[in-house]
Amino acid sequence: MKVALLQYPIVWANPQANIGLLDERLRAIAGQAEIAVVPEMFTTGFCTDRPGLADEWQTGAMSQALQHMADTYDLAIIGSMMVTDHGKLFNRGFIFRPSDTPQYYDKHHLYASGGEAEFFTPGTERKIFDYRGTKIRLAVCYDLRFPVWLRQDKNNLYDILIVVACWPTVRIQYWDVLLPARAAENHCYGIGVNIVGTDGLQLDYNGHSVAYDTWLHDVACFEDYESGTKIVDLSIEKLRHFREVLPQWKEADNYELKSGN
Repeated sequence: MKVALLQYPIVWANPQANIGLLDERLRAIAGQAEIAVVPEMFTTGFCTDRPGLADEWQTGAMSQALQHMADTYDLAIIGSMMVTDHGKLFNRGFIFRPSDTPQYYDKHHLYASGGEAEFFTPGTERKIFDYRGTKIRLAVCYDLRFPVWLRQDKNNLYDILIVVACWPTVRIQYWDVLLPARAAENHCYGIGVNIVGTDGLQLDYNGHSVAYDTWLHDVACFEDYESGTKIVDLSIEKLRHFREVLPQWKEADNYELKSGN
């Protein structure tokens, strides 16, 4: 599975500008990747107190543009954006697939210190998406800090954990540690895509987007503040063989997850 990591600055509170930037970047990699991953809230930046910028899920201009790009460039687009759905506001993780209905995961752990919990509705479902025979678990930024929420189900394994984020430089050391930890404990590939630059609140972001293989080698990584696209080729067959040779996942403890909301 060829996955493109897109790390770049987001234009603050400007959905039209950001959808245009994404189209340019996807056009440049057409035919080279099967999945493209963009950062958290890529249409606006992390401006949680601006609900008027939210897209209406599936029928809004941003949703329609994402579906058009998925169809045009024949790849799945994964990220998150601010949406309204049935009168509620979500930080919605999405996967827009070519010629198919989009799927979504709503961010479960809302970042109260950033104002998110005041405006957004938390998601309640842990979802696994199947795309071209690969099982994908999507998480959004703050979700990364909660290992039980991302724990593999022994009866429904996922192959790739994808985390999209607006994770600031001042706390990047936690991102650098938590992402490989989640990949290791869940016996899966780990991909994290963050933004770079300075947002409208003057928060600084230095990126550190990365992809880890089964041995926690960083098969794709970005320098501080690097803006660009990197493509990794992940062998799902190799991953599943690795799990059979080292089947720790079969010995995991049973647990019951109870929501704190």
